[in-house]
Amino acid sequence: MATQIQLGSIQVDVVQKNIKNVHLSVYPPEGKVRISAPLRMDIDTIRVFALTKLSWIKKQQKKLQQQARDTPREYLNRESHYLWGKRYLLELIEKNAVPAVELHHNKILLQVRPSATEEKKQAVIDAWYREQLKQAIPALIKKWEPLMSVKVEKFFVRKMKTKWGSCRPATRVIRLNTDLVRKPPEYLEYVVVHEMVHLLEASHNARFITLMDRFMPKWRLFKDELNGLPLKHET
Repeated sequence: MATQIQLGSIQVDVVQKNIKNVHLSVYPPEGKVRISAPLRMDIDTIRVFALTKLSWIKKQQKKLQQQARDTPREYLNRESHYLWGKRYLLELIEKNAVPAVELHHNKILLQVRPSATEEKKQAVIDAWYREQLKQAIPALIKKWEPLMSVKVEKFFVRKMKTKWGSCRPATRVIRLNTDLVRKPPEYLEYVVVHEMVHLLEASHNARFITLMDRFMPKWRLFKDELNGLPLKHET
Protein backbone atom coordinates (compact mmCIF):
# COMPACT_ATOMS: atom_id res chain seq x y z
CA MET A 1 0.00 0.00 0.00
CA ALA A 2 1.17 3.56 -0.72
CA THR A 3 0.34 6.89 0.88
CA GLN A 4 1.83 10.35 1.46
CA ILE A 5 2.71 12.32 4.55
CA GLN A 6 3.48 16.04 4.64
CA LEU A 7 6.40 17.49 6.61
CA GLY A 8 5.89 21.21 6.14
CA SER A 9 6.63 21.81 2.47
CA ILE A 10 8.14 18.36 1.97
CA GLN A 11 5.98 15.52 0.70
CA VAL A 12 7.09 12.01 1.60
CA ASP A 13 5.86 8.99 -0.36
CA VAL A 14 5.38 6.03 1.97
CA VAL A 15 5.27 2.46 0.69
CA GLN A 16 4.55 -0.32 3.16
CA LYS A 17 5.58 -3.83 2.25
CA ASN A 18 6.82 -7.10 3.67
CA ILE A 19 10.24 -5.95 4.89
CA LYS A 20 11.95 -5.89 8.27
CA ASN A 21 13.44 -2.39 8.40
CA VAL A 22 12.61 1.18 7.41
CA HIS A 23 14.42 2.63 4.38
CA LEU A 24 14.59 6.37 3.66
CA SER A 25 15.70 7.65 0.26
CA VAL A 26 16.06 11.06 -1.38
CA TYR A 27 16.12 10.65 -5.15
CA PRO A 28 17.61 12.79 -7.91
CA PRO A 29 17.02 14.87 -9.85
CA GLU A 30 14.56 16.95 -7.79
CA GLY A 31 14.99 15.39 -4.35
CA LYS A 32 11.85 13.27 -4.14
CA VAL A 33 11.55 11.60 -0.71
CA ARG A 34 10.43 8.01 -0.23
CA ILE A 35 10.14 5.77 2.82
CA SER A 36 9.78 2.02 2.55
CA ALA A 37 8.38 0.68 5.82
CA PRO A 38 7.28 -2.70 7.23
CA LEU A 39 3.57 -3.51 7.09
CA ARG A 40 3.41 -3.65 10.89
CA MET A 41 4.32 0.05 11.31
CA ASP A 42 1.46 2.52 11.63
CA ILE A 43 1.56 5.83 9.79
CA ASP A 44 2.08 7.90 12.97
CA THR A 45 5.24 5.93 13.81
CA ILE A 46 6.48 6.44 10.25
CA ARG A 47 5.79 10.19 10.54
CA VAL A 48 7.81 10.40 13.77
CA PHE A 49 10.67 8.55 12.07
CA ALA A 50 10.56 10.98 9.13
CA LEU A 51 10.59 13.99 11.48
CA THR A 52 13.75 12.71 13.17
CA LYS A 53 15.38 12.60 9.70
CA LEU A 54 14.07 15.98 8.52
CA SER A 55 17.40 17.81 8.72
CA TRP A 56 19.11 15.01 6.79
CA ILE A 57 16.37 15.08 4.13
CA LYS A 58 16.77 18.85 3.67
CA LYS A 59 20.54 18.49 3.46
CA GLN A 60 20.26 15.85 0.73
CA GLN A 61 17.70 17.88 -1.21
CA LYS A 62 19.91 20.96 -1.08
CA LYS A 63 22.87 18.91 -2.29
CA LEU A 64 20.85 17.65 -5.27
CA GLN A 65 19.55 21.12 -6.12
CA GLN A 66 23.08 22.52 -6.14
CA GLN A 67 24.55 19.64 -8.12
CA ALA A 68 25.63 20.43 -11.67
CA ARG A 69 23.37 19.32 -14.52
CA ASP A 70 24.31 18.26 -18.01
CA THR A 71 23.09 20.64 -20.66
CA PRO A 72 20.41 19.23 -22.98
CA ARG A 73 21.80 17.70 -26.17
CA GLU A 74 20.71 19.04 -29.56
CA TYR A 75 22.79 16.62 -31.71
CA LEU A 76 24.65 19.33 -33.59
CA ASN A 77 28.16 19.37 -35.03
CA ARG A 78 30.96 19.74 -32.45
CA GLU A 79 28.59 19.10 -29.56
CA SER A 80 30.21 17.28 -26.63
CA HIS A 81 29.23 13.68 -25.91
CA TYR A 82 30.83 11.20 -23.54
CA LEU A 83 31.75 7.52 -23.70
CA TRP A 84 33.39 5.83 -20.69
CA GLY A 85 34.15 9.23 -19.21
CA LYS A 86 36.00 10.49 -22.29
CA ARG A 87 34.79 13.54 -24.20
CA TYR A 88 34.06 13.24 -27.92
CA LEU A 89 32.88 15.82 -30.42
CA LEU A 90 29.83 14.92 -32.49
CA GLU A 91 30.14 14.98 -36.26
CA LEU A 92 26.78 14.86 -38.02
CA ILE A 93 26.67 13.10 -41.40
CA GLU A 94 23.42 13.47 -43.34
CA LYS A 95 23.09 10.67 -45.85
CA ASN A 96 20.29 8.62 -47.41
CA ALA A 97 21.47 5.40 -45.85
CA VAL A 98 20.88 3.27 -42.77
CA PRO A 99 21.53 5.35 -39.62
CA ALA A 100 24.80 4.46 -37.90
CA VAL A 101 27.23 5.60 -35.22
CA GLU A 102 31.00 5.20 -35.32
CA LEU A 103 33.94 6.30 -33.17
CA HIS A 104 36.74 8.01 -35.06
CA HIS A 105 39.64 9.32 -32.97
CA ASN A 106 38.11 12.04 -30.76
CA LYS A 107 34.82 12.14 -32.68
CA ILE A 108 31.50 10.33 -32.63
CA LEU A 109 30.25 10.13 -36.21
CA LEU A 110 26.45 10.14 -36.31
CA GLN A 111 25.04 9.19 -39.70
CA VAL A 112 21.33 9.93 -40.21
CA ARG A 113 19.04 10.72 -43.10
CA PRO A 114 18.68 14.43 -44.01
CA SER A 115 15.08 14.41 -42.75
CA ALA A 116 16.00 13.00 -39.31
CA THR A 117 14.46 14.85 -36.37
CA GLU A 118 16.23 15.56 -33.10
CA GLU A 119 14.25 12.69 -31.54
CA LYS A 120 15.46 10.30 -34.24
CA LYS A 121 19.08 11.36 -33.78
CA GLN A 122 18.73 10.78 -30.04
CA ALA A 123 17.20 7.35 -30.63
CA VAL A 124 20.11 6.32 -32.87
CA ILE A 125 22.70 7.53 -30.36
CA ASP A 126 20.86 5.92 -27.44
CA ALA A 127 20.68 2.55 -29.22
CA TRP A 128 24.42 2.73 -29.89
CA TYR A 129 25.15 3.62 -26.27
CA ARG A 130 23.05 0.67 -25.06
CA GLU A 131 25.01 -1.67 -27.29
CA GLN A 132 28.34 -0.37 -25.97
CA LEU A 133 27.16 -0.99 -22.41
CA LYS A 134 25.79 -4.45 -23.19
CA GLN A 135 29.12 -5.43 -24.70
CA ALA A 136 31.08 -4.29 -21.62
CA ILE A 137 29.03 -6.01 -18.90
CA PRO A 138 29.57 -9.76 -19.60
CA ALA A 139 33.33 -9.55 -19.00
CA LEU A 140 32.77 -7.89 -15.63
CA ILE A 141 30.23 -10.49 -14.56
CA LYS A 142 32.56 -13.28 -15.70
CA LYS A 143 35.40 -11.70 -13.69
CA TRP A 144 33.44 -11.37 -10.45
CA GLU A 145 31.34 -14.55 -10.43
CA PRO A 146 34.20 -16.85 -9.33
CA LEU A 147 35.53 -14.26 -6.87
CA MET A 148 32.13 -14.02 -5.16
CA SER A 149 30.95 -17.61 -5.75
CA VAL A 150 27.68 -16.35 -7.26
CA LYS A 151 25.93 -16.75 -10.58
CA VAL A 152 24.11 -14.01 -12.52
CA GLU A 153 21.38 -15.58 -14.64
CA LYS A 154 20.59 -12.50 -16.73
CA PHE A 155 21.32 -8.80 -16.96
CA PHE A 156 19.39 -5.97 -18.57
CA VAL A 157 20.25 -2.37 -19.37
CA ARG A 158 17.54 0.27 -19.13
CA LYS A 159 16.93 3.94 -18.46
CA MET A 160 16.63 4.47 -14.71
CA LYS A 161 15.83 7.84 -13.13
CA THR A 162 16.58 7.12 -9.49
CA LYS A 163 19.31 4.46 -9.27
CA TRP A 164 22.37 3.15 -11.03
CA GLY A 165 21.33 -0.48 -10.81
CA SER A 166 19.04 -3.01 -9.20
CA CYS A 167 19.05 -6.70 -8.36
CA ARG A 168 16.44 -9.40 -7.84
CA PRO A 169 18.18 -12.06 -5.76
CA ALA A 170 15.32 -14.55 -6.19
CA THR A 171 15.76 -14.63 -9.98
CA ARG A 172 19.48 -13.69 -9.97
CA VAL A 173 18.80 -10.88 -12.43
CA ILE A 174 20.56 -7.52 -12.36
CA ARG A 175 19.60 -4.31 -14.15
CA LEU A 176 21.97 -1.47 -14.96
CA ASN A 177 21.36 2.18 -15.83
CA THR A 178 22.14 2.98 -19.47
CA ASP A 179 23.74 6.26 -18.40
CA LEU A 180 26.68 4.31 -16.92
CA VAL A 181 28.11 4.03 -20.44
CA ARG A 182 28.92 7.75 -20.29
CA LYS A 183 30.82 7.43 -17.01
CA PRO A 184 34.39 6.20 -16.39
CA PRO A 185 34.55 2.37 -16.59
CA GLU A 186 35.53 1.88 -12.93
CA TYR A 187 32.09 3.21 -11.93
CA LEU A 188 30.35 0.59 -14.07
CA GLU A 189 32.44 -2.09 -12.36
CA TYR A 190 31.53 -0.69 -8.94
CA VAL A 191 27.80 -0.82 -9.75
CA VAL A 192 28.09 -4.36 -11.16
CA VAL A 193 29.85 -5.50 -7.99
CA HIS A 194 27.30 -3.71 -5.82
CA GLU A 195 24.40 -5.50 -7.51
CA MET A 196 26.18 -8.86 -7.48
CA VAL A 197 26.80 -8.52 -3.74
CA HIS A 198 23.02 -8.37 -3.39
CA LEU A 199 23.00 -12.00 -4.52
CA LEU A 200 24.73 -12.71 -1.21
CA GLU A 201 22.93 -10.11 0.91
CA ALA A 202 19.65 -8.57 -0.23
CA SER A 203 19.64 -5.50 2.02
CA HIS A 204 22.12 -2.70 2.67
CA ASN A 205 22.97 -3.91 6.16
CA ALA A 206 26.25 -4.41 8.00
CA ARG A 207 26.91 -7.71 6.23
CA PHE A 208 26.44 -6.04 2.84
CA ILE A 209 28.97 -3.34 3.78
CA THR A 210 31.42 -5.97 5.03
CA LEU A 211 31.13 -7.84 1.74
CA MET A 212 31.64 -4.67 -0.29
CA ASP A 213 34.72 -3.85 1.78
CA ARG A 214 36.07 -7.32 1.11
CA PHE A 215 35.51 -7.40 -2.63
CA MET A 216 36.10 -3.73 -3.49
CA PRO A 217 37.88 -1.74 -0.75
CA LYS A 218 37.56 1.54 -2.72
CA TRP A 219 33.81 1.21 -3.29
CA ARG A 220 32.95 4.23 -1.13
CA LEU A 221 35.22 6.44 -3.23
CA PHE A 222 33.64 5.18 -6.45
CA LYS A 223 30.14 5.70 -5.02
CA ASP A 224 30.85 9.27 -3.93
CA GLU A 225 32.54 10.20 -7.20
CA LEU A 226 29.77 8.66 -9.32
CA ASN A 227 27.02 10.38 -7.36
CA GLY A 228 28.93 13.66 -7.52
CA LEU A 229 29.04 13.77 -11.31
CA PRO A 230 26.65 16.13 -13.11
CA LEU A 231 23.08 14.88 -13.14
CA LYS A 232 21.51 14.04 -16.47
CA HIS A 233 19.43 16.85 -17.91
CA GLU A 234 15.75 16.24 -17.13
CA THR A 235 12.74 18.39 -17.91
